[in-house]
Amino acid sequence: MINAAPAIAYENVGKSFEQGRIKAVDEVSLNVAAGEFLAVVGGSGSGKTTLLRLANRLIAPDSGTVSVQGNDVRSVDPITLRRSIGYVFQSGGLFPHMTVAGNIGITPRLLGTPPQETSARVDELTDLVRLERSHRNRFPHELSGGQQQRVGVARALAAKPTIVLMDEPFGALDPLTRDALGEDYRALHRSLGLTTVMITHDMTEALLLADRVAVMSAGRLVAQGTAQELSKSTDAYVGELLNTPRRQAERLKELLPKDPA
Repeated sequence: MINAAPAIAYENVGKSFEQGRIKAVDEVSLNVAAGEFLAVVGGSGSGKTTLLRLANRLIAPDSGTVSVQGNDVRSVDPITLRRSIGYVFQSGGLFPHMTVAGNIGITPRLLGTPPQETSARVDELTDLVRLERSHRNRFPHELSGGQQQRVGVARALAAKPTIVLMDEPFGALDPLTRDALGEDYRALHRSLGLTTVMITHDMTEALLLADRVAVMSAGRLVAQGTAQELSKSTDAYVGELLNTPRRQAERLKELLPKDPA
């Protein structure tokens, strides 16, 4: 169940690069409720990844306020903040010189968790993300893309965060793996009571996985809401994004044989 109090809050946030010439995030206000799965959709240069990185203080806002669990991120030690928030990268972002167990266990070790407890946590997480325990001692280059992403998700969950940020987590995977991993993560999100913010350029993926979708364009938040709410938007860009899954659904309906009566 989604609570009323926001886990992440952006209030009139602005962020520019190249001495102000590029406005990546332009006066964005957006709340992410505790327990919510929010997808942020937009094309390249829309500001969606910048918005994500502001939440764990990988970058700082030029204006406005970003709060996590009610605390302005500028008032929190950045290392402590980042270790309390799970982060999943597009390509897994695994340390190539570390084994699967080493990658998953790195945050608990940095937090001072005893080795035996860390090892047990690694086993627990490999089971949770549907990865064989026999993979513990393999290196990232010995894994498939889907397996690497499962390790990336496990690593993000290792310190038992309540918030997980995901930057195009399934974009580089083949369609079958992408669909399976997306559904598995959605199940984890629900069972663990996580707050998830996922960046994606794929509106179909966003609508299928998220509770709510925020649409970014040229640094601005142009729409937000459920699928039904977005379908009522008069914004032309939102309409274009929604037309893609609609066209795909119509084409599939034409191409696939009907189920026998």
